[in-house]
Amino acid sequence: MTGSIGGQALEVAARLGLPVHAVAARRGSDDLLRIAAAHPDALVAVAAPTGAEEERFREALGARVSFGPEALPALAASPGTTVVNAIVGSAGLRSSVAALEAGNRLALANKESLVAGGPVVLDALARGGGELVPVDSEHSALAQCLVGEDPASVRRLVLSASGGPFRGRRAEDLEAVTVEEALAHPTWSMGPRITIDSATLMNKAFEVIEAHFLFGVPYDAIDVVVHPQSIVHSLVEFTDGSLKAQLGEPDMRVPIQWAVTHPGRAPGGTEPFSLAGRDLTFEAPDPVAFPCLRLGYEAGRAGGSAPAVLNAADEIAVQAFLERRIGFTSIPAVVEHALEAVEHRGVRTVDEVLAADREARAAAHAAAGGSC
Repeated sequence: MTGSIGGQALEVAARLGLPVHAVAARRGSDDLLRIAAAHPDALVAVAAPTGAEEERFREALGARVSFGPEALPALAASPGTTVVNAIVGSAGLRSSVAALEAGNRLALANKESLVAGGPVVLDALARGGGELVPVDSEHSALAQCLVGEDPASVRRLVLSASGGPFRGRRAEDLEAVTVEEALAHPTWSMGPRITIDSATLMNKAFEVIEAHFLFGVPYDAIDVVVHPQSIVHSLVEFTDGSLKAQLGEPDMRVPIQWAVTHPGRAPGGTEPFSLAGRDLTFEAPDPVAFPCLRLGYEAGRAGGSAPAVLNAADEIAVQAFLERRIGFTSIPAVVEHALEAVEHRGVRTVDEVLAADREARAAAHAAAGGSC
């Protein structure tokens, strides 16, 4: 809960007067300790503490703190809870599965759960009878537009993309871009990996795969449009030619609150939105300058372990770029190498997803010139 989504989820809970059952983080940070102190009845989990962190948390929190990689899924399986999963990386998959198997509502902000393990998550949803509600602004927009609609009446889903900091640049203009330039997102304040993924449009490739699993729509009926103002968060086109869109300021508290309160709506903490004076523009993404979007469609259509390979290889490539060991345009090259090098197969369990993840990381390490 120490990241951006976790902090905003706590803010939403406080505003709505919702009790906090548990909080979790990867490390035993000062921020997590402050959050635990502010919620004295909440259980606490730390996935990967240092020895000193574990000792400090045991002393401060006693029996209400647990440690290790299984501590987070155990909390996610607490019955009768709404689980906000904003864990970074494929480590979030086990918690998503645990929440759904327990019959909980999963407010999902962990992309890797559906990108890498879509079939596994849907199986858990069917087994446990839980509820899967997206937190990403684009998928929340689609979900809100689809409320009350017949799925057979949907012609296509349209995901909007800000275009990132390099919108409008040609492929040859991107070869020498710096880490600092790639991290300068024009709209959203996010962590380093997702910010780089936005710059390459890989983030949008992941969202296409997520939309396929969330809404059961084929890839040929999922489009992407660049919308630099980030006001229209996504659209649905219906078979009668009508389009529905969800609009609003870029504020993650809105989709977080909707995921928690759906099917109802509660008063929010944002100012009334004004359309007057707004210029909303749309353009097609450039597939030559941003080949990651193509790779996402290809991996999604291939199915099985291919999306897990896509995700893991991208994580390695992005880290190599952040460490200045490869250039910006080498990110899709590393990912494509891993997609070609790793055998694609079916995935029905978490362990099968993680096995593909490990193979992809090894292939991407080699293509990036060494370990990260």
